[in-house]
Amino acid sequence: MRFRRPGLTTALLAVAQLIISVDYNIVYMAVPQIGAGLGSSLPTSHWVLSAYAVAFGGFLLLGGRACDLFGPRRMFVLGLVLHAVSSLLGGLATAAGPLLAARVVQGLGAALLFPATLTLLSSGFAPGRERNRAFAVWGTAGGAGLILGLLLGGVLTQTFGWPAVFYVNVPLAAVAVVLALLLITPVATPPTRAARARFDVSGMLTATAGITLVVFSLVQGAESGWLTPVVLGAAAVGLVLLWAFVRIQRRGNRSSHPLRLLGGRDLRTGVLVTFLYMGTFGTPLYFLTTYFQTVHRYGALRTGLAFLVPMAGSVAGPHIASRLASSRGTRTAMVSSLLVGGIGVVLIGRTLGTGTPYTALILGLLLMGVGQGAAYTLMFGAATSRIASRDRGIAAGMTSTAQQIGGAVGLAVLVAVANFGTQGMAGTNLAATTSGLRVALLTAAVGIAATALIVPGFSDPQPGWRVVRDAGVRGDGR
Repeated sequence: MRFRRPGLTTALLAVAQLIISVDYNIVYMAVPQIGAGLGSSLPTSHWVLSAYAVAFGGFLLLGGRACDLFGPRRMFVLGLVLHAVSSLLGGLATAAGPLLAARVVQGLGAALLFPATLTLLSSGFAPGRERNRAFAVWGTAGGAGLILGLLLGGVLTQTFGWPAVFYVNVPLAAVAVVLALLLITPVATPPTRAARARFDVSGMLTATAGITLVVFSLVQGAESGWLTPVVLGAAAVGLVLLWAFVRIQRRGNRSSHPLRLLGGRDLRTGVLVTFLYMGTFGTPLYFLTTYFQTVHRYGALRTGLAFLVPMAGSVAGPHIASRLASSRGTRTAMVSSLLVGGIGVVLIGRTLGTGTPYTALILGLLLMGVGQGAAYTLMFGAATSRIASRDRGIAAGMTSTAQQIGGAVGLAVLVAVANFGTQGMAGTNLAATTSGLRVALLTAAVGIAATALIVPGFSDPQPGWRVVRDAGVRGDGR
């Protein structure tokens, strides 16, 4: 497919990515007000945050395959509709159950929307400079959205109350639906009934349930302890279901989530890179929020404003990466992005202290933001660029699933690193708290450097190399 209005379509895809990214963190600042407003009826306040992440991570493979079989345009619109409806219901919620259900549906909407957006980006723009520019705009929205969510969450909660963090999605998603129907042309040759029959129900159910339970155990383990029966049980059942999924996929060729795609070096490398990226680059935001609020006693609004510097870096990073990828190749651009961002994390980690002024952190925050935004833009495009059009949805689902699981694993590991030796001292011994945060950030920097060593696994044609046409690319990505 090719878009008739590529500029407007790029902006639309960026808005969709912005909605997904903002929803990760926009509720964070509203959690105290939500608990008070609902009469402390929430079983665990962190599930207002985590319900979205668990549903998002669990349903990504389903969303990716649905995108391939029913068309990215349909899944894009459906994902936006689910976002709008669930956001409205979340803002209207007067009890814990409806609010958590709304967050789950938001996550499901994101799981449909994200692979559809990636498929439209990789299929609707010509390889090379045009596609790099489109990914740069999309990556800018994604990187900035994570930080913008914190800022918007603080402003909206403080000004209008907690329901505003849900209502803000409704007009954005509604406008995006209208634009999608106008700008994105339906696929000329939709999948046949025989092709849709490949939507293997048993594989779909085992993969979705298995990943959901694994993500649940990772999220809940960090909250209630890794050896609790609920966490161990969920992890065990999830792993058994994933084992069953692999067995089902080996039965024959009617696989809804073809593991054969991992035989291609780009997707295989992309899955590993996105896992490690989110497990390392995805964690500093959490630790810095803790630092600003615990050590410096910043309020919600001031904490959001403190992230304007890395947001500026994450806005600039994708455009720098696009130009570097067009002139020097994707691998060079990605390694450079990781190294720049890693240096930023090191500077922050070494500077962090109980009496450190904000101005001393600015250079590190800026470099971290540039590296984060640049690498995020590049890794998804590199992972799926040589996958056949018929399989790009599931390929996007695989890489984004790795991203979600990587984020949960990385945060769990680094929180344990930060808390090691400081149990019982947080809040009473700020020096101990800051020391733990510093060690966690430096550990994340080591992980970022390790990620850079894996990037050469991507195939990287010289700038100007003519990408083979989609029809000629093998299904395994080679």
